[in-house]
Amino acid sequence: MSNNAWVTADGGEMGRAQAVQAEACGLIPTVQMNPILLKPSGSLGSQVIVLGRAEGHCSGANYYQRFEDLWSRVRAVIDEWRTRCDVLLMEGAGSPVELNLLHKDLVNLRPCHYVDGKWLFIGDIDRGGIFAQLTGFWSLLTPEDRARSLGAIVNRFRGDLALFQNPQQWLTPHAPGLEILGTLPYRADLRPEEEDGLCDADVSRGEGDLIAWIQFPHLSNLTDVQPWWHDRGVRSQWVTRADEIKDARVIVLPGSKNTIADLEWLRLVGLADAVVSAAARGVLVIGICGGYQMLGKRLIDTHGVAGNAGTAAGLGLLPTETVFSEQKTLRQVVAKCGAHESPAYEIHMGTTRAYAEVDALHEVEDEAGVRAEGIACANVWGTYLHGWFDSPHVRRRVATAARLVRHHAEPHSWAEQRQRVYTEMAQHLAQHIDLDPVRRYLGLYR
Repeated sequence: MSNNAWVTADGGEMGRAQAVQAEACGLIPTVQMNPILLKPSGSLGSQVIVLGRAEGHCSGANYYQRFEDLWSRVRAVIDEWRTRCDVLLMEGAGSPVELNLLHKDLVNLRPCHYVDGKWLFIGDIDRGGIFAQLTGFWSLLTPEDRARSLGAIVNRFRGDLALFQNPQQWLTPHAPGLEILGTLPYRADLRPEEEDGLCDADVSRGEGDLIAWIQFPHLSNLTDVQPWWHDRGVRSQWVTRADEIKDARVIVLPGSKNTIADLEWLRLVGLADAVVSAAARGVLVIGICGGYQMLGKRLIDTHGVAGNAGTAAGLGLLPTETVFSEQKTLRQVVAKCGAHESPAYEIHMGTTRAYAEVDALHEVEDEAGVRAEGIACANVWGTYLHGWFDSPHVRRRVATAARLVRHHAEPHSWAEQRQRVYTEMAQHLAQHIDLDPVRRYLGLYR
């Protein structure tokens, strides 16, 4: 379940977390790595993405009514993987022993049983109560599931690791048979992507001129902010109040999973008027995806395919109208800014059309050829491209337009930086975790 999504090379939709895991393994992300993705959209429940394609919205109760059908599709994906790979690693979600949900568990013990596999339990000590986590989990397992254990890992340890030596001695009397394979110290620099939402440390990052990011209630693809965190001379801050953007040099309206509802919220909290006033002062305002749609004159979602149904007046900063339909746009593209090219992707409901002559923000190239994309109307820009800021050239272009004289872009692309993070993560794991039980299970040791 996540509103941070990725578009595969063949135009499917999957969670960014799963795409990042594939990338870290040197694999091309495919929708079979994330057969079901739930994208929360407020009171409507969640949009259900099955094998990369949207299958409408449903509530939690309705979702569980579809359990047998969804489980059969997950089984088919697992069966396909078993013919294609030597090692199949499946990521669980949440607790595997939620007693009220065990009979309809799609992502933890059920698939482990299906493949007759083993499990590793990851405990988050940062949340506190690590021994309660481990012993409570162990006590609720059946003897058969305990026999599937490869051990547990204590994750996100902060402070002096010497103060947590030999946690096994404290665990064994309460969970005999559950072995702790190691403790991973927390490292803030080893975070390739935000998976779900913002953590407190990410609300404001960096020092320098302010780039204000609107934190919508139904915020999606918040990862667009991350490349800015590594640049010098700018501060990226997520905002929810009008007074927080008074000193902003750039204002970004990011993606939304419920565009009309978030537009209503923007007006309710006074940010809509504040953004319009800032644009009038010459502040650079950039809309991405749902934020781009909000910058126009009107949004029409007759059937509620992208969230709340209805027609809404936009902020009126761009001469555009967006009409939503059942068709979802999913494609990878190459953004062309002069001689510079960089990969990006589109993932949106709705088509935005200008009803006045406007300048394109840039060109993009995909399988259909080269076309104009986005709009640049003086100091108001709009684009459907996620990942656009991954390019240092694009961030420098923004800084130049906003006169951010202290800005210095990290010279390497965000994709190159992620590769460094993956390497250091692997080294970090090797240093602190005993993986011999896993290697023996895989037959790498005799």
